[in-house]
Amino acid sequence: MDSALEFVQQMRAVNRGRIRVLDMWVLVALGGVGVIAGFVDAVAGGGGLVALPALLSAGLSPVAALATNKVQGIVGTFTAAFTYWRGGYVTLRTMGPGIVATFAGSYLGAITVKAIDTSALDVAVPVAIIAVALYFTFSPSIRDVDRVARLKFAVFVPLFGFVIGFYDGIFGPGTGSFFMLAFVALFGLGAARASAHTKVLNVTSNLAALALFIPAGDVVWSAGIAMGLGQVVGGYLGALTGIRFGARVIRPLVIVVSIILAIRLLLFP
Repeated sequence: MDSALEFVQQMRAVNRGRIRVLDMWVLVALGGVGVIAGFVDAVAGGGGLVALPALLSAGLSPVAALATNKVQGIVGTFTAAFTYWRGGYVTLRTMGPGIVATFAGSYLGAITVKAIDTSALDVAVPVAIIAVALYFTFSPSIRDVDRVARLKFAVFVPLFGFVIGFYDGIFGPGTGSFFMLAFVALFGLGAARASAHTKVLNVTSNLAALALFIPAGDVVWSAGIAMGLGQVVGGYLGALTGIRFGARVIRPLVIVVSIILAIRLLLFP
């Protein structure tokens, strides 16, 4: 009996070792996904298209995957925002009111989502994202130089930050595309500067969501840290690519990401 018990315990130890090895390789794979997601997100937004399915495939529940996606995403987005800031593409002083308004909107949206029906967004959001793709496809005004703003930056950036942040707290997909559209079409920013400003507000919006996810214990930290390390590399390289090539890379990538996101939301809501 003792020998049989010892055998079972030995087999359990072997199995635990296999699970640890499997987990290690899963984390390595997630780190590689983080590099790709960080690059895409830094240039055009939409890194969650890559990261979220990977987290779900790794066995995380939908809530845990969403929470962990916010953690790993914020690392890459912060890296990209910091890189753009160092390059002089964004001034945090002028973005202060927009940052505060975006945080407030996202936090309020995350609270509100529990009390409202968001099913109407399943159709409305893909249509809006397709409109973003069409704008970036056909508009001749998307260049690497700033144009005259149609709206006053100091007044309307906080307003749009609150509205889009609120949407991000409620639903989320396409937030980066909507920020990009606002900064290009309404505030006259060139492609690289629009991407830089988008990253700053994306960081803010994700922070607001994490203020709810982390205390609730929804984050799987091992996966978030592994992907976050990859996001540092991907976010840095993506920001450098956006700075180096500007509209030549940002414009087509925004179009492709927007179309893929719209299709995914329509066919796989």
